[in-house]
Amino acid sequence: MSWLQAIVLGLVQGLTEFLPISSSAHQLIVSRLAFGNDGGGAAFTAVTQLGTETAVLIYFWTDIVHIIRQWALSLTGKVSRDDPDARMGWLVIIGTIPIGILGLVLKSVIEGPLRNLWITATMLLVFALILAVADATAKQRKELSQLTWRDGLLYGLFQALALIPGVSRSGGTIAGGLFMGYTRTAATRYSFLLAIPAVLSSGLFELKDAVGDHSSGWGQILIATLLAFGVGYAVIAWLMRYISSHDFKPFVIYRIVLAVALFVLLGVGVLDAAAPTS
Repeated sequence: MSWLQAIVLGLVQGLTEFLPISSSAHQLIVSRLAFGNDGGGAAFTAVTQLGTETAVLIYFWTDIVHIIRQWALSLTGKVSRDDPDARMGWLVIIGTIPIGILGLVLKSVIEGPLRNLWITATMLLVFALILAVADATAKQRKELSQLTWRDGLLYGLFQALALIPGVSRSGGTIAGGLFMGYTRTAATRYSFLLAIPAVLSSGLFELKDAVGDHSSGWGQILIATLLAFGVGYAVIAWLMRYISSHDFKPFVIYRIVLAVALFVLLGVGVLDAAAPTS
């Protein structure tokens, strides 16, 4: 991977990771359209996500520290397990189980067949419609303090759908939260918290493979991850302000336009659906 591609993909990762438009889809599309390769593969994408998740850790640092402290105290009985923050810790753990299990079991499929651009285009379109329906019909009555064990597990199942490029981790969990009646702000905030253990563990697990790949190196991975962190932090701050008074319609429209454009590019042969072999 060239330095230019590493810089471009780092910027793409930071810009798209937290928006409901699928960062993995954008990594694939940009890499194949502009550079004629697969962008370092799923391993490179997982490692650069360490940068964006570091941005989440810093942005929500106070909340995260309080949740971890209350959860730890609940283990010793010093804090009730019904304490909202202690319960949030347990719910994040429970919500991480589906994507953890499926990510390991389906690793070869995720890194192979699912990176077909026909699948990516289809998921961009399908989840645009799902997000549109969720946003239009959402009751928006629940806050995170009302999160139940059942809802926590359902959130986790929606997050697991993001293993398919084109779905979007934030898009899947936000749509799930809206369907369950949570506010846009609550659904988005929880999608960030829920992603932390899954993304950090995935990125650390894939680190060795990404660095060992002949097309990547420490320097390229480092610059891409740092750029993803800086841009990602700015995007989080903007998105949390935006959703307090706006809906997700612009993202729905963008996904539809991108999906249609991708179908056209695939149809006329400008892009190959399968990963390059070289």
